[in-house]
Order: sequence, then C-alpha cells, then structure tokens
Amino acid sequence: MKPSLQVRLSQHLALTPQLQQSIRLLQLSTLELHQEVEQMLEQNPFLDTEDEGGAAFDGPPVERSAATERNDTAEAAGGDGESLAEVNGAEFGTTEREDWENGTERDDFDGISETPSASGGQGEDDDFEGGERKVSAGSLTDHLRRQVMGMRLSGEDAAALEVLIESLDGDGYLADPLDEIAERLAQMLGLDSAEALDELNDRLQCALKWLQSLEPTGVGARSLAECIVLQLRQRPRSPARSIAIAIADQHLELLARRDIRKLVAATGADEDLIRDAQALIRGCEPKPGRPFADAESNIIVPDVIVVRAGRGLKVSLNPDVMPKLRINDLYAQAMRGQRNGAGGGLSGRLQEARWFMKNIQQRFDTILRVSRAIVERQKNFFTHGAIAMKPLVLREIADELGLHESTISRVTTAKYMATPHGTFELKYFFGSSLNTEAGGNASSTAVRALIQQLVDAEDPAKPLSDSQLSTMLEEQGIQVARRTVAKYREALKIAPASLRKTL
Repeated sequence: MKPSLQVRLSQHLALTPQLQQSIRLLQLSTLELHQEVEQMLEQNPFLDTEDEGGAAFDGPPVERSAATERNDTAEAAGGDGESLAEVNGAEFGTTEREDWENGTERDDFDGISETPSASGGQGEDDDFEGGERKVSAGSLTDHLRRQVMGMRLSGEDAAALEVLIESLDGDGYLADPLDEIAERLAQMLGLDSAEALDELNDRLQCALKWLQSLEPTGVGARSLAECIVLQLRQRPRSPARSIAIAIADQHLELLARRDIRKLVAATGADEDLIRDAQALIRGCEPKPGRPFADAESNIIVPDVIVVRAGRGLKVSLNPDVMPKLRINDLYAQAMRGQRNGAGGGLSGRLQEARWFMKNIQQRFDTILRVSRAIVERQKNFFTHGAIAMKPLVLREIADELGLHESTISRVTTAKYMATPHGTFELKYFFGSSLNTEAGGNASSTAVRALIQQLVDAEDPAKPLSDSQLSTMLEEQGIQVARRTVAKYREALKIAPASLRKTL
C-alpha cells in the first residue's frame, strides 16, 4: 500500500485546567476546601484574604449570568484590589437572598401514616447518613497525661505508662497484648535477652494497673468484659454488684441474648437480682474514650441553612464556610506597570488567582441551586419530619437544573444542610421509591422513619419482629418485604427483636 497524508476534522471534548479545578473544588468538603484555599494562598502571591476592608463573601453568591461570564478571559493586569465578587461581576455582600414562599401545605403521602415524626429525622439511608455531632474538648491521651503528671512515678514507670497510653485506640482500649508491646519495645531499645524482655513485661504489667486506675474508669481495658468489670468495681458494694461482675466477667453472651433462665442457673441469683445487675451493667460506658473523640472529626459545619420565613422556607448559604478572598492590590498595581511583557509568568499567576476565586463562587452557586431544588421537592419534611419525605433521585434534580447527574452527586456528598429537624447531609434527602396500595410511591426514608416510630412504641417485653413490622407497614398501605424491613432496621441501628426484649 502506498503511504499518503490525509487531513481529517473531528470534534472531541477536552477538560481545560480551569474546568478540572472547578470539578475538583465542587466535590471537596468544607474542611478540604479551606485546606485548598490555604494552600493556594501560600502558592499564589496575587491571592489574599479579606481580613481588612470589605467582606467579599458576606452573603451568598448571585445567580450566574452572561454578564458574570464575560470576565473569564480578562487581562491579567486589570485587577487591582479586586474582591472575589468583583472578579465575577457581582457584589456578594449586597445580594438579597431568595425566600421560599410556596407554603408548606400537607400533601398526600400515598398511604403513609401522617403522624409527625417525634425524632425529627433520625433515620439513615443505606449509603447516606445525616445528623448532628457532639463536640468534645481535648483528647484522651492529653487527659491521661495530665493525670500522670500528678503521680509520683519513677522515670522507668512513667515511660512504661506513656507507652501504654500511646497504645490505646480511640475507644480507650489497649489495642495490642502486653507481650507484643514488650517485644516491640525491646526491639526499639536493642534488648535481645530473655531477662530484659521479662523485665519489660513486669514493668508494663505494673504500668497497666496505673493506667486502669486513671479516669475515665475502664480505660486501658483489653476487652469489653474487663472494661465493664473495672467500672462495676467502682460502684458501692451490693449483692447486685457482685452478680453484675460475675455476669460481665463470664456470661455477657447470655445477657446479650436476654436468656434469663440460663443466667439464673449460672449465677444462682433470682430474676429480680438479675434485673438489678443488668441495670448496673447498662449504666456502664462500653467505650471510655468516646467522650474524648477528636473534636475536629465530630464537628459538622453546615454549608446551607434552612429557616422558616412566614409560611415558607428561607434557604441561604452559611457565610462561615465561605472563604473571604481578594486579589492583592499591591501585586496587581505592580503588574499594571509591566504591560510590556516584563511580568513574564506573573501574568499567568494573576489569571490563576482569578480562576480560583471564580471556581469557588461557582461551587457555592451550584450548592445553593441544588439545595433550593431539594427544599422545594421535600418541603413537607421541614414541617412533618422524615415521615413526610418523598421519593427523590439524583436524576430529577439534575434534569430540573440542567446539570449532569454526576455533578449532583458531587454537590450532595460531604455537604450538609441545617434544618429545623437537625443537620443532615444533602444525600439524606434522596431515597428510593416503594409501592403503596393507593398506587403511589413512598420514600424509603419515610418508611425507615415509620419503622423507627413503630419500634419506639412497641412493648419492651414483646418487641416486634421484622415480619410483624412488615405486616404493620402493609396495613398502612406500604408494601415492604421482610428482608427489606431487616435492611432498614439495620440502617437505623436497631437491634433484632431478640436483643430488644427486656429481661
């Protein structure tokens, strides 16, 4: 075949660096976004914060328009003292937030009981979780070290105790056996004799007793049974305490199964004493380190705030999560005096700063648009709780806003909405559809809320099985199979009927 040259025209899509950055910023959580901003502030001299002067990010972004887009290819030297709003052709601080005044009349819930949810939306989707987190002060290791400072220990004992403190997991348990800790410590110290290893074991055994004497009680336990026993030993002496210690030490599995007959036979106590012992055990903390969980990982800062406004709902961005950025006035003026090209690569850095600010605005624009669309679709939730949630999938919001389904997925991941019923991830408001006798559809989120209500109202002595829950839902007009009920019950972190039964 004879070689030849041919010219072909073709069209294809290419992601520009600016578009790639926009997509990446959109999927970041609030914490990750602030880390990205800090990194950009260090790398780009043209980017500055609005610590002084006007607040460029005091309100939500305005809707995107053609006038907003015309600055995309602005000259690099034309931005002295620009704020994030000015770069995009709008003043952020003067934009009036749009209110939702469409009312919250009750709609038909397709056979679902219209009793308002007392829990205010505590249900969880199979893949999505929403809810409020508690904030703790200080870490467990710092709390323990402060106590050690007040103890008169030798240098060797203090060092051994420090090793055990470092070996605790987040729940306050000793993660590894003492012999393994001793072996690792011996390797680090270069000790290879059996006598040295035995000495390390003895010192760690002594240090473990010191550790388990510290607050919170139960810290340093190597199992749940030991954790409960350590706490029970701090209670006043009583027959119930003795039985509780025996049950925790040897018969926790029987207690978990609510097998009162075998507990009576194993301990020799009567049923009343077993119930008193159970009450003591239930009063123990199974995870002593829980109150000292990392505050940063438990804080949820909402991206969107929804409040009641008259008969409607007001949806706005949380100004606390919005970075206050501007173009550095000093560097921009220096660039203006170098229009002859002497600025070199600095012109590109200025344009990079503008693109970064613009992409951040676009991120918040999209979050606000999606949040408003969600509130419009799920307005009954804000009045009646999770039981009034409607079926909703990502495609519906994508079609309404003219966005891709993957964009909606990025927006609703790790973004949170503060509502009158609590703070939830945006994905919480999406749920699959279940058939009803009326021929309509019920949201899986609403069904989970109804299951929660039924379990809350059950007789503790005769808890409802998954089959009974399925039958009761069918009586309400909702067709849910038993295995689906079990799936939703597990998502709600509700134990099986056999474990919910009161002794």
